[in-house]
Amino acid sequence: MTTLIKNLSLLVTMDDQARELRDAWIVVEGPAISSLGTGTPPRPPSGESWTVVDGRGALAIPGMVNTHHHLYQTFHRAVPMVQDAKLFDWLLGLYEIWRELRPEDVRVSALVGMGELLLTGCTTIADHFYVFPKQQTSRLLDETIESARQLGVRFHPSRGSMSRGKSQGGLPPDDVVQTPEAILADSERVIAAYHDPSPFSMCRLALAPCSPFSVTDDLLVESARMARKHGVRLHTHLAETKDEEQFCIETHGCRPLAYMEKVGWLGNDVWYAHGVYLDDAELELMARTGTGIAHCPTSNLRLGSGIAPIPRALDLGVPVGLAVDGSASNDASDMIRELQSCTLVHRVGTSVDAMPARRALWLATRGGARVLGRDDVGSIAPGMAADIVLFDLDDLGLAGAVHDPVAALALTTGIRHARWVMVNGRVVVDNERLVGADARELTKRANELASAMVARAHERTGLPFLTHSAGAAAVSPKERRS
Repeated sequence: MTTLIKNLSLLVTMDDQARELRDAWIVVEGPAISSLGTGTPPRPPSGESWTVVDGRGALAIPGMVNTHHHLYQTFHRAVPMVQDAKLFDWLLGLYEIWRELRPEDVRVSALVGMGELLLTGCTTIADHFYVFPKQQTSRLLDETIESARQLGVRFHPSRGSMSRGKSQGGLPPDDVVQTPEAILADSERVIAAYHDPSPFSMCRLALAPCSPFSVTDDLLVESARMARKHGVRLHTHLAETKDEEQFCIETHGCRPLAYMEKVGWLGNDVWYAHGVYLDDAELELMARTGTGIAHCPTSNLRLGSGIAPIPRALDLGVPVGLAVDGSASNDASDMIRELQSCTLVHRVGTSVDAMPARRALWLATRGGARVLGRDDVGSIAPGMAADIVLFDLDDLGLAGAVHDPVAALALTTGIRHARWVMVNGRVVVDNERLVGADARELTKRANELASAMVARAHERTGLPFLTHSAGAAAVSPKERRS
């Protein structure tokens, strides 16, 4: 099938020449872009008919790439008890809810997060799933893959894991950790069942032990061996907080990146989420080895973790992509908002000119593609996958932004949802509506399941999940006296 997208007000290609074309058109054949240009579009050959999409009044960009997420956390946005907690306390509280995960919770929460990402212009999603309660089947990752198929997103699921529970000095409860043997056996299974390394692949696996404070040395070493045997990538959290840094120094005798180097986790097949606390020497090492970073600015702000040195990392040549992180620490699966956070936070963290809007958009497209090892997504050019997003420019919030609609994407609130999204040549969002799911029904079921999870956790633990954690401490002593 051939599709012609015509009359585009502005086409941002993100190609090697960084072309931005006005009055543009794109021709899509099957899963790939075949041609593009400006002015009068081509006509179908005699006897053929093309599907025509009128892009009048629209900005077109390549589908954005989300390099780190925890889709199951869409059920745990704005949980009062952990709203004002830093990472370790936040995790300790939420582990008690995550222990209640069931297969339908995983499937529906994935649909919610993926749907929100599609509606905000993201077409390739990397997810890090690492919670496998002992009372449930280990096949929970399969539920996220089925959700991706239903919605038509390009998916990079990570078979995450935790093997260091509280009894071994780790952070998670013992009943959500697994033995290295069980983890590696299931990793072999999902790679064999789902990993597709071919061009335009819709599903590529990664192995992702959770973090230095929730896994054992042997799991990291064996996961790296297995990943390299099968040609899949490696992913984990790293250098997110000062607490993590202190844990690594006390437990392993070195900083987090040095620990990962010891267990064989450097290379162009590895990417880390966060990288907030990396110094120049560590960034230089990552640049030399091609080790990447999934930058999660909103999550890092939400948890008070810090501002990652991303402008410096880019200057040194470190692969960097953009990511929303889990929806319990963001609390959204919104790539437009993430683009805006990235654009703004480094103006404080580094300098006002450190992150121009187009540099942030490059991270969200080309940068993310590089981090995930993809050379077929991230730009609009002949031969690339047909992952294309159209945003309407006719909105009150964009009035007066006609001077630079590309910067407006990162600086205004005028663009909230995509008008139209194509992934691999298939339309997945049409007229701001998901094609693969009813958003209203999905929201209703998600809220039912999320409420039931919290109720089960409260019944088991007695913890006040729906009571604000700070309580009276949310008001300062001075305010109380007055």
